[in-house]
Amino acid sequence: MQTTDIGSKEDGKLWHRKPVASSNGIVVTVVRSASAYQSKTVRFLQVAFDTTGESFLAGDHHGNIYVIDISRNRFKLVQKTGQACTALAFNLRRTTEYLVALSDYSIKCFDQDTKQLVSWMRGHEGAVSSLSVHSSGRYAISTSSDTAQLWDLDTFQRKRKLNVRQSVGVQKVFFLPLSNAILSCFTDGSIFAWESDTLFSKYQLPVPQDGPRIHYKAFAVTQDGKTLAAGGRSNLIHLWCLDSQQLFRVIQMPPKVRTVRHINFLPDSFDGGSSQVLGVLSQDGVMRFINIHTCKQLFDIGSCDDAITSAAVCPKGRHIAAVMDNGSLRVYNVQSLTQETNKPPQPLVKVVTTNKRGDSSCLKMKVHTGAVQRPAKTSGRRIQTKRLRTPAVSALEDKENDMPDALNKKRLRTLLRTFGEYPEKYRMFIWRSLLQLPENHAAFSSLTDKGVHSAYLCLHERYPIKSHRLQRGLQRVLSALAHWSSIFGEAEYLPLVAFPFVKLFQNNPLICFEVVATVIVNWCQHWFEYFPNPPLNILSMAENVLAHHDKELLQHFVDCGVTSQLYAWPLLETLFTEVLTREEWLKLFDNIFTNHPSFLLMAVVAYVTCCRAPLLLCTHRQDFEYFFHHRNTLDISAMLKEAYRLMETTPADLHPSSMLSDFEPLTRDQYPIFNKYPTFIVEYQSQERERIRQQEVEYLRERQALQDLRAEAVRQQAEDEAWYTQQELLQEAEEQRRRILQQEENKLAEQRARLGAMKRELKVKELTLLDAARRRFLKHQQNQQKIELNRLDDEIQRKVTLRAQETAAAMQDMEVRQMELDAQRRLFEQQLAKEQERMRQEVRTEVDARQRRAEAEDSTFQNLLHTDRDSSQETKRVLEESLAEAGQLEVDADWQTEVIRRLEKADEEQERRRQQLAELSRETHAKEEQLVQMMMEVEGKHWNDVAAKRSQLEKEKQAAAESQRRSRPSQQADDTTQNKLRRSQEGSISEFNSSKLHAVKSVIHQFFNNCINKVKFISLDRGRGTLDREERELLQEVRELRQKLATRARAADWTSQSLSSQHSVTS
Repeated sequence: MQTTDIGSKEDGKLWHRKPVASSNGIVVTVVRSASAYQSKTVRFLQVAFDTTGESFLAGDHHGNIYVIDISRNRFKLVQKTGQACTALAFNLRRTTEYLVALSDYSIKCFDQDTKQLVSWMRGHEGAVSSLSVHSSGRYAISTSSDTAQLWDLDTFQRKRKLNVRQSVGVQKVFFLPLSNAILSCFTDGSIFAWESDTLFSKYQLPVPQDGPRIHYKAFAVTQDGKTLAAGGRSNLIHLWCLDSQQLFRVIQMPPKVRTVRHINFLPDSFDGGSSQVLGVLSQDGVMRFINIHTCKQLFDIGSCDDAITSAAVCPKGRHIAAVMDNGSLRVYNVQSLTQETNKPPQPLVKVVTTNKRGDSSCLKMKVHTGAVQRPAKTSGRRIQTKRLRTPAVSALEDKENDMPDALNKKRLRTLLRTFGEYPEKYRMFIWRSLLQLPENHAAFSSLTDKGVHSAYLCLHERYPIKSHRLQRGLQRVLSALAHWSSIFGEAEYLPLVAFPFVKLFQNNPLICFEVVATVIVNWCQHWFEYFPNPPLNILSMAENVLAHHDKELLQHFVDCGVTSQLYAWPLLETLFTEVLTREEWLKLFDNIFTNHPSFLLMAVVAYVTCCRAPLLLCTHRQDFEYFFHHRNTLDISAMLKEAYRLMETTPADLHPSSMLSDFEPLTRDQYPIFNKYPTFIVEYQSQERERIRQQEVEYLRERQALQDLRAEAVRQQAEDEAWYTQQELLQEAEEQRRRILQQEENKLAEQRARLGAMKRELKVKELTLLDAARRRFLKHQQNQQKIELNRLDDEIQRKVTLRAQETAAAMQDMEVRQMELDAQRRLFEQQLAKEQERMRQEVRTEVDARQRRAEAEDSTFQNLLHTDRDSSQETKRVLEESLAEAGQLEVDADWQTEVIRRLEKADEEQERRRQQLAELSRETHAKEEQLVQMMMEVEGKHWNDVAAKRSQLEKEKQAAAESQRRSRPSQQADDTTQNKLRRSQEGSISEFNSSKLHAVKSVIHQFFNNCINKVKFISLDRGRGTLDREERELLQEVRELRQKLATRARAADWTSQSLSSQHSVTS
């Protein structure tokens, strides 16, 4: 097995020496390694054969499209699409064009000769899975999973589009061969047939409902369009007859097959399009070929380790191109794969040979295969045997009719006489049987291994053939014949003899060689005895037969100076190929191979006699030469009848069969020695040819050396002339460059001057533009400042509005709180009034009770009382003045401290100006609560003092009662004094309490009135400074009121404490 790495090459050979297909049928494996990585290969994806079957398209993963020609041993890169292909088609009306479906869902048509893009077709929304071209090449169908589209390849326009439901996808749509029908297969298993012209539905194939669903994935149709095969997710293959539209067979594959990926019919040149072999590619990568009638597996390709992903079969059934799982491309030879199955059947006649001791003769017995007659069992009786009589047939006839390949020549001769020729389908098989070819592979290989014979190195010059394949095949066969016998390297007419057989057996060189060798050994007897002259003995035989049957024609030849070398030898040396067509030549050689070797000479005489009328009209030698080297109007059947008549009516003494030997096949294992030629002449010619060849080689060597010397001298002279010319050119170029340089310098100076002027102009323009830009920028800044001022005004207006709203809300809250405070004040005043009235009643009652007792003592202690009152009032005044002065000093110090602290925090207070009214409200509320709490504490403290004084007074009363019992007068004086002091104290206390409560109420009332008035007369339109100033003045007044209240509270506390201490001292 040969492996060819095409790499980055765009053209080349598949193999340098044509490989012989091995038993597994592999001809060549094509791989493409990446240019940068030798170990990395580019995978092939798709393959498609053309109609001839000799070349196919191959597309790889990088988008490269190759044309691989097996017959010409060439590959060629025809297109680089740049993206992977999903389908290929190669059977268009214009044979050089092909279709490529790409991964971008488009279809492109290219020309492989010009490599030009012909058309670009779009319309699919998914990857195109298959392309089907009509047999006429005019229409094509592209299939994707969601739709199928019909294209006109003349205009490359879309004609129709098949739309399906989203739940049902399209599996494959393709044309049926030899008809105008389109077959569409869907994912739900339904199969429909349509008319390609009208797109009317013709029929629907019945899908079996019983059993598991197959879910068809792969489809194949025979070349006659009568049988459809389908497979899918199962090991079952369904076969339909499209004529009757019925499922006629279900084939079950081996258990190893679980899914069918791809199927293809293998065509045969003798089946008329109704292929009987089906290739099935399964999930394990093995493609099995089975006979759909016998359901037997014939052969398989691929394996689990070397799996196949897709394959294409040649339309002629000669080759199979498979894309392997490793990305390589492998070509199989079908003939090698079917070699075992195409062997001829075993002969019905068996030849048994036995050797007798001491006797060299052999006993041949014909044993007919059939039913064996076994003797019946008898009891002691003798078995009677019968001796069969041999038929009365001559030994010559037995020898002629005895064929080892089981074909009877007598029956073949009868068949040939009846139909005039053998069937085209079996002709090659019959010829091989008639000639009894030994098929000596080893011997033929030894001959071909010697290479091309020196006599045929320049065969293409003497016999140019258009087909390179035929040229190489002819050269191979002629070289093998020359290596077999040296005479065949000297005979100039041997290529004419071998060429028709080479053309006929071009696919099998071994059979071709043995056919030619058999023809030379048997039908070319005595041809080489007069070498290098024509075989005069053979020509004389033909002339004698012609003289016996047509003396007039022979006399005409003699009169015109035409010998047998002119009318018989051209027919013999070309074997009638120049005067007969292919069909006529095959028909002639059917009869030649079936009869005695002398039939060839009789055919020559029959050809001459059948053409006697035009020959009798010819008088010039050139006319005769032209006649026997060109085709003429001749009935081949009449010629064959005339040949048979000559074979039967020619006398035995003139009959060529008496001088020619009977047919002898080639020997097996080794070919026979062929030396029936003048050895000395051949050797002399060989020596002379070798000497001439050596002289030619020497002459060619000397001529080559002389040509090399002459070429060297010419080259040296040319180099010298070129050097001088170059020097002259260099000097001229230097002068020219200097002139150009001078001109360029002048131009450069002018350009610099112009550039300076342009720079100045540009500078002026730049300054102008800068000035304009500056002005524009200033104007822009002014506009921006105006916009900013407008924005600030809007922001101030928005804040003023917001502050007015907040102030209105605060004023409403202050009014509500004022009302609440007024209500609480009135309630507190009512409670205080009630409490004072109650206390006043109690005190008045007590005073009235004691006034009557103290009236008597008032006069006694009047003076003392005046003295004590004056001293106590003076002391009280002094104390009050000192306390007021100390309080005022403390207030002033606190005020100065608070002013300094407030000045330091003025900036902070400005930042929180939006919250000052709320803080003022909360602070005012807190101060109100504090003031109320303070008043309640002062009141409670005074009530505690009053209670303490009452308890003290009770104690004093008890003490006074005791002292009254001791001394009545002193008691009375003391009571009078105590009553006066108590009255004065109670009056002062009540007066102080009432004055203090009145002062507190007035201060609170004045404070809230001031706050409300301040809030009412605040104008937010005066600006931020006025608002901040008024806020600071309001806070200052609040602080002053707070300090005054605290001072008065402390003075009242101190006064009450001093009075209580004085009372205690007095008592």
